[in-house]
Amino acid sequence: MPLWKLCLLWMKLWKLWITPARRRFHATPGTGESDGFQFRRSPAGCLCSLHTPQRRASIDDVSFSDVPTVNVSDVPPIGPEVVLLDVRETDEWDLGHAPGALHIPMSDVPARLDEIDIDAEVYVVCRQGGRSLAVVEYLAHVGYEAIQVHGGMVSWQQNGLPLTADGGTPAKIY
Repeated sequence: MPLWKLCLLWMKLWKLWITPARRRFHATPGTGESDGFQFRRSPAGCLCSLHTPQRRASIDDVSFSDVPTVNVSDVPPIGPEVVLLDVRETDEWDLGHAPGALHIPMSDVPARLDEIDIDAEVYVVCRQGGRSLAVVEYLAHVGYEAIQVHGGMVSWQQNGLPLTADGGTPAKIY
């Protein structure tokens, strides 16, 4: 390709991609910094990526907009129309769980789908929210109306909601 065509292509790319990116983040000319964002340059000097040096203090405030989520205090009473699906491992379940919850460990969910009422609202809970997020995404993909319980069983216990344990031992999550 002739050099003049490469130059025209570069100018179009600059106008379409790089210039709007600098405007979008209100870059201060010459400094490469803006509103918490920092422009990084490659060794060749071109603008190649954006990154933010700020970090979150905890993951508690992170949410996923495409996954329906409720706080533990907003979980309705368990009944024929509402299923609380606990996807923790058996040893976690034995320490303590919500009364009336259905226990299916995360790895067993695909094989045991027939145990979950497809017509019910399914609230999925794990210890803190990581496994339940994956299970909610899977259940939604296969046709269930599934909702993640934010904070998991740790939040359940912190909010003073009822717990029960197998074997007559006192129920505890952490």
